[in-house]
Amino acid sequence: MQLREFGEFLRSRRDRIRPGEVGVPVGARRRVPGLRRDEVAGLAGLSVDYYNQLEQGRGAQPSEQMVAALARALRLTEDERSHLYFLAGRPVPARHGLAAHVHPGMLDLLERLPATPAAVITDLHATLVQNRLATALLGPISTARGREASFVYRWFTDPDARSRYHPDEHEHQSRVFVADLRAVAARRGGDAEVAGLVGALLSSSAEFAGLWARQEVAVRRSDRKRIMHPELGAIELDCLSLLSEDGTQRLLWFTAPAGGDAAEQLALLGVLGGHR
Repeated sequence: MQLREFGEFLRSRRDRIRPGEVGVPVGARRRVPGLRRDEVAGLAGLSVDYYNQLEQGRGAQPSEQMVAALARALRLTEDERSHLYFLAGRPVPARHGLAAHVHPGMLDLLERLPATPAAVITDLHATLVQNRLATALLGPISTARGREASFVYRWFTDPDARSRYHPDEHEHQSRVFVADLRAVAARRGGDAEVAGLVGALLSSSAEFAGLWARQEVAVRRSDRKRIMHPELGAIELDCLSLLSEDGTQRLLWFTAPAGGDAAEQLALLGVLGGHR
């Protein structure tokens, strides 16, 4: 790891960002045009002391997940992110994993949706980042790694994964997940990650195997879901998605359909989320 260069690069990127670009309030007594160290630490989920050490060229080597968090917090381009990994002495991760680069434009859109649950996920439905309301609606981001990070994998192998979906919709969601996965498999063209996921599901889930044999293909772009919230009960929402240009990531957001109680429930969700 090139400690000094790593710290200098972090500092240069921090100075470049204006607080409003990442949702940080701008106070009247602000002394620097860019972000402060404590603000970057907060955005990346690190302690202020450890972030200070990194900028000063000290401290332990950051993990790949930590480098990914810093890259997202600092809105690095893909080339800048690769450079940060190089300086950290870490291999640049594959484009599709949990440490995948979240496009700055998607992060910007995510932060412009504070009043609705929203998240950025991979094409295999592993959540990369989500806002406060998405956490209140769906629960915290899974800490699972490998193929278990994929919600599609957990859907067919872990009964608890379905607890937030209304039981009447489980069959529909299963079909949609499989059709979407087949579209991803075709687009990636024999990718080892997808092949491993499909193989594991074929051997462990008879339901998945039966649906996979149907050869249905459909990228999920919109859907209506009834989410089972532990305190608010069933919440009927429209789920929309915006795909990245290469199709590897998606911005999901939930909105209340016209009529019904969903709009009021989302407002209550914001109150509940603020007290957690």
